[in-house]
Amino acid sequence: MPPITLEQDMNLIAKLLPPQNVLVDLDASSKKRVFEHTGLLFENNSQIAHSVVFDSLFAREKLGSTGLGQGVAIPHGRIKSLKDAVGAMIRMREAIPFDAPDGQPVTLIFVLLVPERATDLHLQILSELAQMFSDQPFRDQLLGAASAEAMHALIAGWQANAANHHREAV
Repeated sequence: MPPITLEQDMNLIAKLLPPQNVLVDLDASSKKRVFEHTGLLFENNSQIAHSVVFDSLFAREKLGSTGLGQGVAIPHGRIKSLKDAVGAMIRMREAIPFDAPDGQPVTLIFVLLVPERATDLHLQILSELAQMFSDQPFRDQLLGAASAEAMHALIAGWQANAANHHREAV
């Protein structure tokens, strides 16, 4: 598959994360509550019924936890009516249990919705997310971001394979 052409200064994640889909200090006690909040977010911002989002995320989660470890989860689901992948970035007010492999609760959650037939792009996005969240200094910056806007700017400025590139303060 040929590589996706991107603007040089924008990563794949930034292209599918509208600024209004970044939530800071979400107060929810469980992944079920997070999926409910996320469903409403996508319903309001992307016109996808909240029940469709919730059911898709919950069905995927039943197959196995989308918790990566190190306080990060990437719940994802396929949506029939969706034309392009879309994401939401959530920082929890308090870490919640997510059945991550390391047993640690989760504070940073990136929710990814993809079209029902998405394959290569879906895997490429998940791979980039995993790379992004495996960068400890970057996770620390996300945890310390003062606002949703600052968090979005950090994600938009992150570059794959350039772990030291994003260190400028936002």
